[in-house]
Amino acid sequence: MEAARDHLLSRQHEHGWWKGELQTNVTMDAEDMMLRRFLGILTAEEAAESARWIRSQQRSDGTWGTFYGGPGDLSVTVEAYVALKLAGDDVAEEHMASARDWILRQGGIERTRVFTRMWLAMFGQWSWDELPAMPPEIVFLPSWFPLNLADWGCWARQTIVPLTVVSTLRPQRELGVRTEELRTGGPVGRLRQGADGSAWDTVFNKLDRVLHGYGRHPIRPLRRQAMRRAAEWIVARQEADGCWGGIQPPWVYSILALNLLGYPLDHPVLRTAITGLEGFLIREDTAQGRMRRMEACQSPVWDTVLGIQALHDAGLSGEHPAMHRALEYVRGEEIMVRGDWAVRRPALPGGGGWAFEFENDGYPDIDDTAEVLLAFNRTGYAEQDRVASAVSRGRRWLRGMRSKDGGWAAFDADNTRWLVNKLPFCDFGAVIDPPSADVTAHVVEALVETGDSDDPVVRDGVRWLLENQEDDGSWYGRWGVNHIYGTGAAVPALVRAGIPPEHPALRRAVRWLEEHQNQDGGWGEDLRSYDDPAWIGRGDSTASQTAWALFALLAVGRHDTRAVRGGVGFLVETQQPGGYWSEPQFTGTGFPGDFYINYHLYRQVFPLAALGRYRRAVRGE
Repeated sequence: MEAARDHLLSRQHEHGWWKGELQTNVTMDAEDMMLRRFLGILTAEEAAESARWIRSQQRSDGTWGTFYGGPGDLSVTVEAYVALKLAGDDVAEEHMASARDWILRQGGIERTRVFTRMWLAMFGQWSWDELPAMPPEIVFLPSWFPLNLADWGCWARQTIVPLTVVSTLRPQRELGVRTEELRTGGPVGRLRQGADGSAWDTVFNKLDRVLHGYGRHPIRPLRRQAMRRAAEWIVARQEADGCWGGIQPPWVYSILALNLLGYPLDHPVLRTAITGLEGFLIREDTAQGRMRRMEACQSPVWDTVLGIQALHDAGLSGEHPAMHRALEYVRGEEIMVRGDWAVRRPALPGGGGWAFEFENDGYPDIDDTAEVLLAFNRTGYAEQDRVASAVSRGRRWLRGMRSKDGGWAAFDADNTRWLVNKLPFCDFGAVIDPPSADVTAHVVEALVETGDSDDPVVRDGVRWLLENQEDDGSWYGRWGVNHIYGTGAAVPALVRAGIPPEHPALRRAVRWLEEHQNQDGGWGEDLRSYDDPAWIGRGDSTASQTAWALFALLAVGRHDTRAVRGGVGFLVETQQPGGYWSEPQFTGTGFPGDFYINYHLYRQVFPLAALGRYRRAVRGE
């Protein structure tokens, strides 16, 4: 524990924050290359550096996947192949031939997601007529009307607005290479998320044909006004570092949309946006040469508040200089302006929210805010007058962002209109933001620790958690993998809220965890559990997932059990000499079933916290 503590302290930035790499998959790098090619700014050096990274991530079967150890993904593999071809790789080379053969066996470009085919359409490699229509007039829909922008999750609405511009203008710029060899002539559409034959599928397929017809003959004054409104909407949401939402998809598509609308690359908005991308690039010198890869997002606030709590669990005082710097950094990151969340909560004042990223004032998130309040309270920092007011604002904002059913989502309240999922355009990733067990648990825990467990809002949150427990005793994890994460969040929150350890729901959770412990003492869950129930609770043991399981078991007082001793033993035995843990597995979730994350700091903060809590439990503290 002391070695892990010292390692984490050594990684703190001089300004007080921690930030581990947020590793995803090579679509980030392929699309960055295609973006720069589209804008005419891709250099040979950038292409070579990105191509080295993409090649290094190819697996023995010729594919690229969405997570470590997972199956090949057709869309990721197609985008990687195109990027390598753009960088100059010969299609006759073995790595290109094996990728191409696999792509064709899976159905070719025709079976890729809409986003992949849209990128190809921008370079004349796919027909815009064969893509779903998304009219920019969506920006005019009032908040009560189905499919309005507030119906989309914040990440999705920030992406869809620029995409309506791109798909309306239908650009075709020169890619420099062709992709016909990746076509099979077969049916179009993703196999995994094809139409289910429901009445809604029929309705939306007919609507798509109508919208295509309208796109050919729009009401021109309305269309011009919609394009202007879309541009204004995009520009108004750019953050100080040039990003949109602090994440790659809306950032990239906003650049494309504004450029197509006539914004030159030296316009302040685009200049700031393109320059800002540099801050998301990681360059690394290797035996193969310099590699260049892009993060989809960055997580300094999240990593810092988790680091603070882990160090606190390990016995570090809130007065320690490193803790003080971290707490001061977090306090300064409070967002005092109102964002898009106010559409559904117009009476809720601004202030009291924290975002995940360095810059994302438009979209503070509920999960980060809850963890900030926990960090402030657990270290005693909340007792200071200037901090107490921030905690009060945070509690007010969290309470106001509760959804009608009593649970909490990540960014919005009552963002549950499932109709959006039926749009033909939405064949990739989650597009709505309903309440989840992990976020609800963190909020319940934060409100209890900073207020009163008898609060009706807390009681509703507890009720939500109990009602949403799975039949097997676990909880589904929306933002971490998967049932281990959800259960590791829900159990401590329920205990903190006053649910006794002998409650049937907690007994079922303990039984589920103990039944899913691996022989080596650890816990692990493969990301395929989001698609295949056979994988729930199954997978190679990881440090972070083992820690989550221990959080739950320690919360109900099971420190003196074989299961907990085995989990602690796994962490001790797998710690590396430098005080850290190795974890190539992805244990973070972006979009269940589609997009996953390896938070490089998870493998440090969670095991440290688990060991600290175990020590306190053994000592009876």
